[in-house]
Amino acid sequence: MRTGVRRPAFLSAAFAFAVVGSFMGPATHAHEVHGNTATTLGRQVVQRANAPSISPAHSTRALYVLHCAGCHSLDGSGSASARVPDMRQLGQFLRVPGGREFLLQVPGVMGSGLNDEQIAQVTNWVLSSIASASIPSQHRDFDASEVSQARRTPLVDVAATRAVLVQRAQGLGLHIAQTP
Repeated sequence: MRTGVRRPAFLSAAFAFAVVGSFMGPATHAHEVHGNTATTLGRQVVQRANAPSISPAHSTRALYVLHCAGCHSLDGSGSASARVPDMRQLGQFLRVPGGREFLLQVPGVMGSGLNDEQIAQVTNWVLSSIASASIPSQHRDFDASEVSQARRTPLVDVAATRAVLVQRAQGLGLHIAQTP
């Protein structure tokens, strides 16, 4: 049983409407859906698909953290349970015919949202930092034109291509892990 002063129901409803209304701001209209939209938590600007980042990354490592580490983790170890490959031995692919191209063609690279120059930079950074122990001595850095070429020849079957590369590696006495 409640004690205290009873308020008429319409006053409670009016108070609730006033409180909620102050958070929501002015009413939205259908034409505002793709612009400056009021929400319960403030104003929201819906981004265009080609909108530049308001917080651009200023280092290659930052690009890796923003575009790759969410799946591959900060140390490149990936996740066997999520079937995300370990990148710490990525340089082994460079020792196998077709492996260099494969590194650029995998969906995670092509779908990363990075441009050709950024992909080359991040791939080179991963190889020189996370996977440095695995790169061959004759390795040459990737460049934007090589990434552009890879975009023109997408992989049709990633698992089958990886399986072929793993077999080639085994034939050369190298170890490349099967897909997790």
